[in-house]
Order: sequence, then C-alpha cells, then structure tokens
Amino acid sequence: MKMTLLIIFAYLLGSIPTGLWIGRHFYHINLREYGSGNTGTTNTFRILGVKAGLTTLAIDLLKGTLATLLPLIFGLSSLSPIIIGFFAVLGHTFPIFAKFKGGKAVATSAGVLLGYAPFYFLFLAFVFIIILYLFSMISLSSVSISLIAIVTVLIFPAFSFLLPRYDLILILVVMLLASIIIYRHRDNIGRISRHEENLVPWGLNLSKQKKK
Repeated sequence: MKMTLLIIFAYLLGSIPTGLWIGRHFYHINLREYGSGNTGTTNTFRILGVKAGLTTLAIDLLKGTLATLLPLIFGLSSLSPIIIGFFAVLGHTFPIFAKFKGGKAVATSAGVLLGYAPFYFLFLAFVFIIILYLFSMISLSSVSISLIAIVTVLIFPAFSFLLPRYDLILILVVMLLASIIIYRHRDNIGRISRHEENLVPWGLNLSKQKKK
C-alpha cells in the first residue's frame, strides 16, 4: 500500500507543469503558443527569460530528486528509490495536470540521478555543459548525454568509478530515461541534421547550425 501511494505521489509531483504554470500566472503567456510549444526548461528560457527558466529548471530537478528520496523519507527499503523517481519523470513527460503533454524529461531525469547517484549526476552534468559549449544546442547536449549515460552506466561499475557496483535497476532505469529523452527529441534531431536547430547564445556552434 505504501509503495502504491509513493508511486502515485511521485507521478503527481512530476506532473506539475512548472513552466506552463509560471508562464500563465506570472507572465500571462501560454508557452504552448510560443517557440517550440514545449512546456519544459528550454522553451521557458527562450520565451520567458532567464529568471523563469532557472526557476523551472530548479523545480523540475527538485521533482525528480524529491521523488527519488521518498522511499528513504518514508522508510520503504523493499524498493529501489530510483523506481519511484522514474514515475516522477513519467509524470513530467505525461502530466495529468496539463493534458498529458509535458516536457522532454531531461531536467527531471537529472533530478532522479541527483537523488540516487549524485557523483554520477555531477559527471554527466559536467559533460553536458562541455557539449553545450561546443555545439550551442541544448537538444544535442540532451541526446548526447543520454547516449553517454547508457554507455557509462555499463562501464563505470567495472572500474568502481562513480558507480561502486553493477546495479541492474539503475541500468534499466537509465536506459528507459535515455530512450524517453531521445524519443522526445526526435524533431530536434531532424532539425540538427538539416542544420536548422535553435541555438543558445553561448558556445562555439561547431556544427554550424544556422542561427535564428
């Protein structure tokens, strides 16, 4: 019963459409009608600005982290915490509070890893920033870091680097999260291949996308 309640709570927590609500209540803007139409962190930055973007990023990260810590908070030791965190990502991606049309799962997935394997999260965050600087695309950084996560979650435990042992549940959840992120970025991947992807105003743009 406790496990079921935690899963439901994690999903509802993840379902909070942070960027959408911030846009509506503080800026009187519906993010679905601007930019990419997505309600996640990237479109919030692009349409509402840095303050709203950082707030959305922080809250979406927190959703994943808090959900992952719920089993520890409520003393549920029979279930891996990362499974509960995964349901927060499902809520973020398919939110019941926003007609099941949510974000692209990046920030909340990062929050899950922050709660479960913080040093591994820091490694991925560092690599994400490097890729972002080199190519100036959040979408490419998100897809790339998803692929890197799949590879490293399989390799690092062999050397006890950042991940001390093989954790089958962590491996499966990372693969699921990475698959969701890549699938949610399929339109971005098409634009990248055509050199038409949106850029952030920072970095080297090594792939020579056409700036918009």
